[in-house]
Amino acid sequence: MVTGGAGFLGSHLADLLLERGHRVVVLDNLVTGNVDNLAHHAGNRQFRFIYQDVTEYLFLEGRVDYVWHFASPASPVDYLELPIQTLKVGSLGTHKALGLAKHKGARFLLASTSEVYGDPAVHPQTEDYWGHVNPIGPRGCYDEAKRFAEALAMAYHKEHGLETRIVRIFNTYGPRMRLRDGRVVPSFISQALKNRPITVFGDGRQTRSFCYYSDLIEGIYRLMLSESHLPVNIGNPTEKTMLELARAVITATGSRSRVVFRPLPQDDPKQRRPDITRARRLLDWEPRIPLEEGLRQTIAWLSTKNAI
Repeated sequence: MVTGGAGFLGSHLADLLLERGHRVVVLDNLVTGNVDNLAHHAGNRQFRFIYQDVTEYLFLEGRVDYVWHFASPASPVDYLELPIQTLKVGSLGTHKALGLAKHKGARFLLASTSEVYGDPAVHPQTEDYWGHVNPIGPRGCYDEAKRFAEALAMAYHKEHGLETRIVRIFNTYGPRMRLRDGRVVPSFISQALKNRPITVFGDGRQTRSFCYYSDLIEGIYRLMLSESHLPVNIGNPTEKTMLELARAVITATGSRSRVVFRPLPQDDPKQRRPDITRARRLLDWEPRIPLEEGLRQTIAWLSTKNAI
């Protein structure tokens, strides 16, 4: 079962699972997900969609081997508009998903986030860094929801012996991103394709590390099948400033856009780059798709979908 399986990453995970011979049940309330992301599975007897909020009681007949908990608003636009729902899906939703896994004797994977590190005082971020998070700031609803979800998963592992996995997902991009979800890659692409000014917050020197979706999903799949119950960073360790990303998008689109600067949002991290030593060692994984290729495919998808 994949909770949040109609979203950007959840739907790509469902694709991979079906390709590798699994039967897949997707559960989503479509608050930020979209059934169009799953439409190509219509008629597939190995696939089932359930329209439901994960914070409600979960009942599923038959055998369940794996529960992948991806349900949650994940972009700043969404969790700033839906702070209570974000906290509920991280707490009550994670509790319900863990309860189902416990009842079925299934292995459980939590899609956590690099946001648990907050605005980090350690760079790059290793899994043993505890983070620098403002619990009452505008991003606190998402950061603390994921931190609580990690603590709850670990409690189920220790108290009930549940097989749990925790992935800390760093910035990811690719086809099926919602154009106006507030994340930087689709925002820059949208502005560039319209030859509008590209909005860079702060001085543009803050950094992120961008992983193409297919690399990330492969790493997460390997993590579920691994024997590690400790958190594992999955992301691209190649660090880019926002100015570098803006220029890369302008080049890839052939845009006439120029860069404009706006004030940096409160608690926006200044640096973000994963240390993926643990993923390399435990999963024999590292990203393979370079930013230029990933941007090309993302731009092509957005253009063909008339999303601009």
